Amino acid sequence: MTKELVHIADIGLSLKDEREIFLIHDRNVAWVAEEVAKSTSVKGVISIDTSEELKTLETVEAIERQLIEAEASRSAIIIAIGGGITTDLAGFAAAIYKRGIRWCAFPTTLLGQVDAAIGGKTGANLDGYKNMIGAFHMPESTFICAEVLKTLPERQLKSGMAEMLKTFLLADEKAYLKALEDGPTQELIAKAAAIKEAVVERDPFEKGERACLNLGHTFGHAIEHEARGSITHGEAVAMGIVLAARLGESIGMSEKGLTERLKADFAKAGLPVECHYSLAQLKEAMAKDKKSGADGKVKFVIPARPGEYAFKQLNPNDLHFDTK
Repeated sequence: MTKELVHIADIGLSLKDEREIFLIHDRNVAWVAEEVAKSTSVKGVISIDTSEELKTLETVEAIERQLIEAEASRSAIIIAIGGGITTDLAGFAAAIYKRGIRWCAFPTTLLGQVDAAIGGKTGANLDGYKNMIGAFHMPESTFICAEVLKTLPERQLKSGMAEMLKTFLLADEKAYLKALEDGPTQELIAKAAAIKEAVVERDPFEKGERACLNLGHTFGHAIEHEARGSITHGEAVAMGIVLAARLGESIGMSEKGLTERLKADFAKAGLPVECHYSLAQLKEAMAKDKKSGADGKVKFVIPARPGEYAFKQLNPNDLHFDTK
């Protein structure tokens, strides 16, 4: 359940009856954890360093050890404070600690507020491949607070815009156009979060509709793998959506000219649109994508036009189009 907060201190009201709260936070937002600790009773605080390279089982194990040392019981609740990497790792740690304890997400990035912290997908990377180990473990609440975005670097705001535009591109053309004009307003953040939450409620374990939220991610994860940390997740998703549109046009599933329109839209939002890797470079990573089936096919999400999409099962080795 997504809850909008006016101030960080409001989280205390939501957790007033909890007696065993543990905060897991990105060191870069220690100030947010400190504010949360002022408003409620906290039994323990765990700080972690975050990057795609550190999004590993070793980091999860370090969290588990600290929970054991603090004698966290099965009644404990974790509050994950940070961006998508933090909520993924902390949520996964909650999923496997003593076979599962409760957790809440408090995303401090735009990307986390509109996408990563909503829906209960948790996990860690393995050998550079995104989220290969993980679990569906729904947070009891996801707290959305505009106040925590005030110190977010511009590049991270733009990265979050990519996921916001993705959500509206799937489901709401009017909101998509408004986001391009107005940027990430509180109203649009709440709308994007609500759209994703509704999709997750209808398909919590990604058996069907929820897979639409992977728009841009099959290509995007492959781009991230090749980029080795030089780009953000949102930047990779923006490039991935452009490639998905290019694929769609090449097989007649996207309206003509959509690729160039999306390139112009995303460039307007300050996002990169040119992929610097060939299709041959991306194919190996896509073949190892966690969504790849036993037959080698991957379910690609194809943007038909703003507000509409379709699925297409394809083997990455059968793709033939120019990524440039």
